[in-house]
Amino acid sequence: MQFHDLALDERILKGIEDAGFTTCTEVQAASLPYCLDGRDVCVQSQTGSGKTAVFLITIFQRMMGMSNTKALIIVPTRELAVQVEREAGRLGAHLDYRTACIYGGVGYKSQEQQLKLGANIVVGTPGRLLDLHRSGTLPFKDIGILVIDEADRLFDMGFIKDLRKMLRAMPPAHKRQTMLFSATLSFLVKELAWQYMNDPVEIEIAPERLTVDTVTQELYHVSNEEKMSLLLGLLNREKPKNCMIFTNMKSTAENVARRLRANGIECEYITGDLPQKRRIEIIDALKTGRVPILVATNVAARGLHVDELDLVINYDLPEDCEDYVHRIGRTARVGRHGKAISIACEDYVYSLEAIERYINMKIPVVWPDEGLFVEDRGSAERRPRMRGKRHPREAAGRPGGRPKNRRR
Repeated sequence: MQFHDLALDERILKGIEDAGFTTCTEVQAASLPYCLDGRDVCVQSQTGSGKTAVFLITIFQRMMGMSNTKALIIVPTRELAVQVEREAGRLGAHLDYRTACIYGGVGYKSQEQQLKLGANIVVGTPGRLLDLHRSGTLPFKDIGILVIDEADRLFDMGFIKDLRKMLRAMPPAHKRQTMLFSATLSFLVKELAWQYMNDPVEIEIAPERLTVDTVTQELYHVSNEEKMSLLLGLLNREKPKNCMIFTNMKSTAENVARRLRANGIECEYITGDLPQKRRIEIIDALKTGRVPILVATNVAARGLHVDELDLVINYDLPEDCEDYVHRIGRTARVGRHGKAISIACEDYVYSLEAIERYINMKIPVVWPDEGLFVEDRGSAERRPRMRGKRHPREAAGRPGGRPKNRRR
């Protein structure tokens, strides 16, 4: 199906054309006819399938026939909120709509100002959205179109109570259009749809295919001591234009980034502790090519969309099997090709069985030869320096180890 087949407004088609889209993806072809007709939808679709365009195009087209109504897009993370806002700016470049981006970790003043200027579309995370609603800055009674994006992730992050509070403050289901998107249509997701949606159309896009066919996957078994050496060799062999490296802990992300720099490889890292402004700066640098490599914890596994990301490396195998899918889903987005390499060490190899069971396939194992390991010039940096301390034998006072004042 082509976007021109959908009888969209010419200004929307112009924005779609500017974004480089012509043919609908599978989820777009299956969902847009219902969404544009005003129906509620409950859509299961894997990451990178083009679902953001589904609800943005629907919002743009349907708001043309509505007055004094607003659209609200609820997302689980700040990064995804920023991404959706930018996608709205790109697809709606020829429309006269204002979009407000609302999330925690920054001051209230600028966000309140966005709302006061008359934002037609609000995208944000649950906590800050509720705060602004309680203060009277963001009334939910005006919401005519509601989008719940990555519903399963919202539940995983404990936002279910906040979500229910917001839904109860909005117009009833038959007086608004609700579009729900989720990687999995779990019992909780379906229960929410049954309670707060108006006879939704249920759409499942290849639910059995949890990993993208266009992602080439590889797995390497090495010891902890060899991981950095192998990582350097993989980067040297693949020579990616851009790359994301995932770790399980923030201390590991910081250490990996430091050692990559010590080996002359330009990179940045993001963890949950970084200020939001700095995180956005780093993500922008990756997207524009100013930073070729980003080391990240799971905080970036969802909601971070980078066009044409060449490579994803799991420096640590994720402990949650669903995180594996979301991590490698950063590459091969919207039909493109990509590669995902995972390193299994003694600390995290125990996750492998659950991951392979979840994705219903064995990840192809590659056994590295000696030439793939590159000397880690940054390894000396991680050896602790014992300032003011000596070897236990030296502390005893003599090379032989006897104490200085030992009584004979």
